[in-house]
Amino acid sequence: MQSKRFAGAQEDSIFRIPPYNYLHILDLNSNITRVENGPKTYIRQDHERVILGPERMVTIPPRHYCVVENPIIKDEAKKAKLDEYGQVKLQHADFEVRLVQEPFPLYPGEILKQAVTPLTVVTANKALRLRAVLDIEEADGSKRVAGDEWLFEGPGTYIPRKEEVVEETVSAVIIKPNQAIRLRARKETTDRDGNERVAGEEWIVKKTGAYLPGAYEEVVDVVEAYILTDKKALHVRATKTFKDDFGLLRKSGVEWLIKFTDTETHILHVYEEIVGVVGITTLTNRQYCVILDPVGDDGKPQLGKKKRVKGEKSFFLQPGERLEAEIQDVYILGENEGLILRAIEAFKDTCANTERSPGDRWMIRGPIEYVPSVEVEVSTKRTAIPLDENEGIYVRDIKTGKVRAVVGETYMLTQDEELWKKEMSPGVEELLTQSRDPLADRSDRNRGYTVAPRDKTRVVTFKVPHNAAVQIYDYKAKKARVVFGPDLVMLSPDEQFTQLSLSGGKPKKPNVIKALCLLLGPDFFTDVVIVETADHARLQLQLAYNWHFDISAKQSDCSKLFSVADFVGDASKAIASRIRGSVASVGFDDFHKNSAKIIRLAVFGLDESQTPRISFKFEQNGLVITSVDIQSVEPVDQRTRDALQKSVQLAIEITTNSQEAAARQEAERLEQAAKGRLERQKIVDEAEAEKSKKVLLELQAMSAAVESTGQAKAEAQSRAEAANIEGEAAVHQATLRAQANDIDAESELRRLQNARQAEIKYISEQNQLETSKLREISVIDTEKFLSMVTTIGPDTIRAIAVAGPEMQVKLLQSLGLKSTLITDGTSPINLFSTAQGLLGIVDRASKD
Repeated sequence: MQSKRFAGAQEDSIFRIPPYNYLHILDLNSNITRVENGPKTYIRQDHERVILGPERMVTIPPRHYCVVENPIIKDEAKKAKLDEYGQVKLQHADFEVRLVQEPFPLYPGEILKQAVTPLTVVTANKALRLRAVLDIEEADGSKRVAGDEWLFEGPGTYIPRKEEVVEETVSAVIIKPNQAIRLRARKETTDRDGNERVAGEEWIVKKTGAYLPGAYEEVVDVVEAYILTDKKALHVRATKTFKDDFGLLRKSGVEWLIKFTDTETHILHVYEEIVGVVGITTLTNRQYCVILDPVGDDGKPQLGKKKRVKGEKSFFLQPGERLEAEIQDVYILGENEGLILRAIEAFKDTCANTERSPGDRWMIRGPIEYVPSVEVEVSTKRTAIPLDENEGIYVRDIKTGKVRAVVGETYMLTQDEELWKKEMSPGVEELLTQSRDPLADRSDRNRGYTVAPRDKTRVVTFKVPHNAAVQIYDYKAKKARVVFGPDLVMLSPDEQFTQLSLSGGKPKKPNVIKALCLLLGPDFFTDVVIVETADHARLQLQLAYNWHFDISAKQSDCSKLFSVADFVGDASKAIASRIRGSVASVGFDDFHKNSAKIIRLAVFGLDESQTPRISFKFEQNGLVITSVDIQSVEPVDQRTRDALQKSVQLAIEITTNSQEAAARQEAERLEQAAKGRLERQKIVDEAEAEKSKKVLLELQAMSAAVESTGQAKAEAQSRAEAANIEGEAAVHQATLRAQANDIDAESELRRLQNARQAEIKYISEQNQLETSKLREISVIDTEKFLSMVTTIGPDTIRAIAVAGPEMQVKLLQSLGLKSTLITDGTSPINLFSTAQGLLGIVDRASKD
């Protein structure tokens, strides 16, 4: 832009400077730049160059300012000073703030550092924080050195100066009720209350309203007041020694409570910190608590001490105090309840009027209402255990270690007793907890049973079913006893059950059946025995044995029941051995024909008279086998099994063929008899059909005669009725058509009449509206013209009319021209109209 203007300045010789514009002109001879202000027409000399302009002067409206860099030096007459060469003197590297004044040009070297800017208006509750960049002497004589800061508080208009800069705009902080602000001094200063503050010091301002922080003050935080109630208190700690709002001296680290009785709201001091909000502790008349490290009357905590508080009462825990075990209920004991107490320090028991040593244990019984003192610890609460005659518990004396069973009474443990858990072996424990009937569920061993946990402190009981026995061994007395059912067994602390582990399955496998009671029978068990005949045929026998125990009432005979650990396995092995020995001496055919006899003889044997016995008894435990049932006999060898199967199939086939032949002969006989009856029935049916056919032909002939006569008569009647109906329909149709034409004509006539009336009414209303519109427009135009003429005035209208020609005349006079004619040389010129234009005469006729 500068180069373009400079190029234009070299080419143009005449510069028309408008009002409030200026040029920078360089004199090439003296190398001095001067300013030419408008309005004027400047003719450039040959040794001059226009280096800037025309440029508009700087205009500063009211309440505005600008900043000029390198301002000129003015004399007493406010004129620019010139040096010895005629160049304007400048204050280099300096600034000048200029306020509202006449438009002024920028002299060579001056720079508009800041454009025209509105003055800053500082409203109420706001301020500008200023910083001095140069030493300042105020009008009142006070001095400010560079670096000082202060506030320009509103309301007011800030006029900038070159010696100061605006750091920031500070807004007042609104302090609401129950609020305060926390201030910090950035530098040593005096606050608004006249208190001296050092750098880093903090303080609280609680006065409600707007607060404007000082130049060296900064707002750290807005502090909200804590609302206190009669159920909440404030736990506060001092971070430094100071005097609080109540005038009390608080040392660093001291903690205290601020309650509703002290103040309704509390704003923390700068040297106070909140530890927490403490809720009120309320005790009913059935509650108490123990406070650890209670605060004494002097306000100091009594470390290591305890204090019991009983309701009804409400209080706040002081700092350092804590509850031993929260709020506890007063012990209210019934007549079947008691408390085991233990002394944790020596004291005198006023209830029992005795001295208690640390570690002493005693028991109090109800009915009573008891609140333990701080020297007493409640070990446990005891309740009397009601026991039926078939129920009991195991009790151990903790001093002697003796265990006993208490049965059939309501019993409460003393302070020297405790419940003792009786442990059983895992197998016995499982059998006791299963809900399985030893007698009814003896054959269902694989089904899952519910397991109920056993209370090990209760006396172990077991219901012995009918016709069963249980052996119990006392390990302390080293004696065993046998209990026969039905009966209820209750174990003493030193007794245990004898667990039975019997064989089961087919063939028998050991340790399959676990049981506590021994069933005495009669019952049966099944076994599979593999035998081999004299001709080496291996057979598998499935046998069922009926058994029972033959025991007398003597105790010695009763103990024999459990002398054999697995009577099922022992009996199965003994009987299988006898059967294998007997079968090995006979051939397959003999055994196949006489298997039952051979097996029974092998099992039961012969008596002295060579007569087969009817039972087999085991003397060691009294087991008696009364019968043997042969359920199946199968060859073990596959070839033997196939041969036996073929012989059976051949016998079955012969029987089947004979039955088929007899059935076939009977079927043929029945078939011939059925055919004879069918032929006879067919002949009877044909005779009946001929009779029915004859009757049918006679009826058809009669029907044809009636049909020919009735058809002719019906056709004649139908034609006559059709013609009559057709005529009546034609007449009715013509009548309806005529009525329809009349209705159409009348409706069309009414429609045309309504349309014409609506059109006439519309045109009439439209004309009326147009007329009223034109009338109102003409009135408005007339009033408008009259208002314009009245407002402007005749003199103004005349001045507007002659302003153009007069300006043209003055312009020509300023240029020194009498007349001017400009043409391109090609278009012809009417000299008469040209002369009239030069003279400013306007052809009114052409304008009209």
